[in-house]
Amino acid sequence: MRMQPVIPLAFGVVLSALYTLAQTSASATLKDTFEDAFYVGVAVNSSQITGADADGDALIVEQFNSITPENVMKWEVIHPRTDAYNFSVADKYVEFGQKHRMFIVGHNLCWHSQTPAWVFKDDKGNPLTRDALLQRLHDHIQTVVGRYKGKVQSWDVVNEALNEDGTMRQSQWQKIIGDDYVVKAFQYAHEADPAAQLNYNDYNLENSAKRKGAIELVKKLKAAGVPIAVVGSQAHLHLSTGTAADEEAAIEELSAAGVKVAITELDIDVLPAASGQTADVGVKIQENAKLNPYSKGLPREVQQQLTKRYADLFAVFWKHRDVLNRVTFWGTTDKTSWLNNWPVRGRTSYPLLFDRQGKPKPAFYAVLKVARK
Repeated sequence: MRMQPVIPLAFGVVLSALYTLAQTSASATLKDTFEDAFYVGVAVNSSQITGADADGDALIVEQFNSITPENVMKWEVIHPRTDAYNFSVADKYVEFGQKHRMFIVGHNLCWHSQTPAWVFKDDKGNPLTRDALLQRLHDHIQTVVGRYKGKVQSWDVVNEALNEDGTMRQSQWQKIIGDDYVVKAFQYAHEADPAAQLNYNDYNLENSAKRKGAIELVKKLKAAGVPIAVVGSQAHLHLSTGTAADEEAAIEELSAAGVKVAITELDIDVLPAASGQTADVGVKIQENAKLNPYSKGLPREVQQQLTKRYADLFAVFWKHRDVLNRVTFWGTTDKTSWLNNWPVRGRTSYPLLFDRQGKPKPAFYAVLKVARK
């Protein structure tokens, strides 16, 4: 991945300009500002879905017009046992989106992670055959997508099927079924709801080798007659990597393959990198004070760098709004971001546009300004 230095600006000048914009944009929202360009979405957690986080809900309704569930539609939650589904919170999630007339994303149908071990075994604990696992995948997708047919507009059908070099990840899905499990999953989803928008979703598509693998997947799906509509670039970025230029290259090359592009899990980590450039949820690192340097607040120079990076990114998104379907943030506020506990537990993270009290950060106003130039 290309590395580019962050170019500092005069912080006082930037802050003054953003303060002026804040005064003249007190009622401006993300969803209204980008309404004619793309959906602006957010990942919602169980507390927000159930109403336990009233402040979070208010911010979601005010600022966003698309939602993605963090966990409640993942296999381990929605289908915990062979003979049992749990739709209680997922139903509330869909109802929330419908109530507020949002673009609703289902996340996700097929993934190597957060899938129970029983999925890949028979009743004697032996590995399933290819045909048996295909049937299990078919039944799961038919049941979940079928339940929300006409309600969930977009599905992340397959999540993170690629290695960093663009080859197929050796997951249980791949080992038992073969590479064509991706095609089968898309076929099953299309059968369950022919009108739904179907997505492939992955991280590190800023990496050219992995992006090439994603483009090859798109070609295989299209050759099989599968209606893949969107490739989702998660865009879990870091101040030191994943530049706006990297993201632009990803958008341009993916859209050239004949699909729309969505930014599906956007955040920008400002803390010291602890695990290399990855978003693998399986990575776990012990607490370490050296990896949590901003526990008492974000230094203004880092705040400035974060603000500039978000402005640069949204300038790219605005430029490519003709091919960009959606920009979704992975979390509502800094307080609820998954980066507080991944890959190092207990850190104080600052990756989003709203602070730990739900107030707009300078980056929020810088993002709004992009659409007004």
